[in-house]
Amino acid sequence: MTGQTRAGAAPASPLTATDRITPAAASTLALRVCAAAGPLFVAAAVVQALTRPGFNLTRNALSLLDDGNLGWIQAANFIVTGLLLIAASVAVRRAITAGPGSRWAPRLLAITGAGLIGGGIFHPDPSGGFPPGTPQDASAISSWHGVLHEVSGSTAFLALIIFCFVAARRYRACGQPAAAACSVAAGVLCAAGVATGGAPDGSLTLFAGVSIALLWAAFTITRLTKHKPASLKAEYGMGNGHRSRTGT
Repeated sequence: MTGQTRAGAAPASPLTATDRITPAAASTLALRVCAAAGPLFVAAAVVQALTRPGFNLTRNALSLLDDGNLGWIQAANFIVTGLLLIAASVAVRRAITAGPGSRWAPRLLAITGAGLIGGGIFHPDPSGGFPPGTPQDASAISSWHGVLHEVSGSTAFLALIIFCFVAARRYRACGQPAAAACSVAAGVLCAAGVATGGAPDGSLTLFAGVSIALLWAAFTITRLTKHKPASLKAEYGMGNGHRSRTGT
């Protein structure tokens, strides 16, 4: 007998917040694939930094790997990582329907991804002696595409830093203070790396800070949908048959 409740049977309970955040909205597999963006970027960058002739990460910005005969490898690394982060932003947006970070976590991931794509499309100008034969005092932003590369990268880094703090707020709401502290630390280290990028050995600290934040973002992407704030139902109306995107 469909459409009717049998005598004595308990009525079906309304969907809860946990029920709504399911693989139907964003599968665990899809999220894990998207989360590969961080480890993929870092691994590809390290291999190139260690194998490209004339490249020295203590004096050459990672972006300079965009230049030279093999520059297409790092350009592809930027673009593929950016596309994965944009895909992750879509999956996270569908998975997190309410609570802290429901609005800005996916937006910031998308902005980070778009910035990285821009970094792959627009190449920096050769500088700092790389590729080999380039004058040491050459500027990496001496052309329009060098400037656009700088703007794209700066946008991506800023969005990534803010994402770490937004994620920290959601972790705290989920009762995970240790994860929240780690998220704050990742944001601070990334910010410090960006701030010291122009100092001696600044290219190394910049890479370290951005790598830490990217790896933490990858971890967070796979965790954001697994832990929900305890107050989600009461505060964001997730137990009354409707969805809300109230949040930051």
